[in-house]
This record gives sequence, structure tokens and C-alpha cells, in this order.
Amino acid sequence: MAKQESKNTAPEEQPVKKPLMAKLLVGGFVSFVLLAETAIFFLMVPSADEVAVLAEAKILEQVEAKMEADGEQTVEDENDLIDFPLGEYGVTFIPPGADREYRVEFQLYGSIHAKDEKKLQEIYSKKKATFQHRIMLEIRNATVDELMENQLGLIQRRLLATSNEVLSEGEPIILGVSLPGYLVMED
Repeated sequence: MAKQESKNTAPEEQPVKKPLMAKLLVGGFVSFVLLAETAIFFLMVPSADEVAVLAEAKILEQVEAKMEADGEQTVEDENDLIDFPLGEYGVTFIPPGADREYRVEFQLYGSIHAKDEKKLQEIYSKKKATFQHRIMLEIRNATVDELMENQLGLIQRRLLATSNEVLSEGEPIILGVSLPGYLVMED
């Protein structure tokens, strides 16, 4: 009889373990939600700089609207800086110390005060050919290192000095130069 009792009793129930896959799915889902919220936050919420720019633009619009309603006129500041176009350049040459031919392409702009624009326009129209020749000489006399420099500091300083030398009558008019579209190619 002792043997029959042992057969009739059920074996001890072991606690049921949750499958590992279910835990991984829950963890993955939570991680996905956190990453999605973070991405949405960084992509959708504007930065402090963007908020400041938007607020400034809104204030300017309100002030201008009020000025128009009151019949006031805006006055341009004569010391505002503007970009004056000084031409497009494309030069093919062999730099000193190099054995290959290079092509340099760029647009040249000079930063000037708004009050000096008419004066510079007159001088530039008179001396355009001389100015362009001097700019090409500066580029052709530059070394490969100067042309390939990341910030273009030396080339910009040389072009600024040449620009003021040729286009200024007395005090320098051009305050700085910029080279948008600057490109150096090895031919």
C-alpha cells in the first residue's frame, strides 16, 4: 500500500519560469520607446538659439508694424557692412615648387561699409582690369600649401592687401574679403 500512495501523489510542482524571449521583448520595447522619445525630443524641440532667433524676428516684425502704423520711416545705418562683388576668377597655373598644373576657381567679395558702396563702384569700374590682373598674379604666386590651407587665411590677407592697394584712394575701403565657392583642382 505504501507503493500505491506514492504513485497517487502528484509530483511537486516547480515554479513556472517565464521564457527568456518574453523578457527580451519587453526590454527591447522599452528601449525602443526611450530611443524614439529621445529622437523626437532632439528633432522636434527647437534649440535655445532657434527660439532666440524666432523671438527676435517676431519682435522686429511687431516694432516695424508699429512704426508703419505711426508713419515713421526706418533709417539705414551707414556703417552696416555689405558684400561688394569683386568678380569671379578661374586660374590655371603651375604653382612655384610644384610639378603639376592646378586650377583655382572662386568668387571674390569685399566687405565694405554701406556708405562706401558708390565710391568703390566708381573706383572699381575705372580699375577693373588692373585689379583682376593683380588678383590673378597673387593666386599664381601662391604655393600649393597656401592654396590648400583649410581656413585660407594667408590668401585672404594677401587678396585684401592687394584689393586695398589697387582700389583705395587714401584710406582703405575694403575691410575684409570672402571667397565663396573656393575650389582648388589638380589638372
